[in-house]
Amino acid sequence: MPLRIPDRLPAIDILKGENIFVMSDSRATSQDIRPLKIVVLNLMPIKITTETDLIRLLSNTPLQLEVKLMRLKSHTSKNTPAEHMQEFYEDFESLAHQKYDGMIVTGAPVEHLDFEQVDYWDELTHIFEWAKKHVTSTLYICWAAQAGLYYHYGIPKHPLNKKMFGIFKHRATDSLLPIFRGFDEEFNMPQSRHTEVRREDIIAHPGLSLIVESSVSGVGVVMARGGREFFVTGHWEYAPNTLDAEYRRDLGKRDDVEMPQNYYVGNDPKNSPQVTWRAHANLWFSNWINYYVYQETPYNIEDIG
Repeated sequence: MPLRIPDRLPAIDILKGENIFVMSDSRATSQDIRPLKIVVLNLMPIKITTETDLIRLLSNTPLQLEVKLMRLKSHTSKNTPAEHMQEFYEDFESLAHQKYDGMIVTGAPVEHLDFEQVDYWDELTHIFEWAKKHVTSTLYICWAAQAGLYYHYGIPKHPLNKKMFGIFKHRATDSLLPIFRGFDEEFNMPQSRHTEVRREDIIAHPGLSLIVESSVSGVGVVMARGGREFFVTGHWEYAPNTLDAEYRRDLGKRDDVEMPQNYYVGNDPKNSPQVTWRAHANLWFSNWINYYVYQETPYNIEDIG
């Protein structure tokens, strides 16, 4: 799939090494085609890793996508080189006059704070509001899913007794939805969070549909506005070693660090991770792009909203 991403983005060389075809902006401009425009608001600290993870999954479709990377003006990333942010990211203000077929908002390591205490909350909610009229379908991931549910629908988050950490089996509540084309009856999703939204709050709201849940990790995916919004509590985008890196990073730093569940071969951290979510991750993103972005967005992008 010809995925248009900025020239010199580090993800290009990484993904070419995985035999994933990506197309730089300079080459893509020679093609007479209307690409789907996707904007990614990347709130994760190590942005290059998240960029690569998402672009890897977005590449699994025959449609041409043009990906823009958005940053917050009210927050400065401390874990990504300033030169990288300057070259590949744009402030919301410079993108706000445009419309987009799809938007992805990533998680962020701010679960311990009330939403209003997050230093970029005002700017973030301004973007949430903007997306309702400027984006065909928005995909909120992990903390962003909790933040979006809280802002748009008043759904509170609740602290967990211990971190929900590992790979958990989930089921669709309505397997006939197009987003689940090709899905098995049970499928795995990585989870890595200290807070949750609760089932009873979701099903009590008339504007929300609980479409994925787990008997262990709870709410998996919530849909709103007929697919204009998806709220995913986990991390289908995670690479094979991401949970392992988180686990080893936190060992010795906190007293509550437990091994990620259902992750290592034989549940032994001396063994390598066992990847059991990648196929459904690819299905999820390709179905979202196909059925909720491509087939719903107008040909004239200015007609969105």
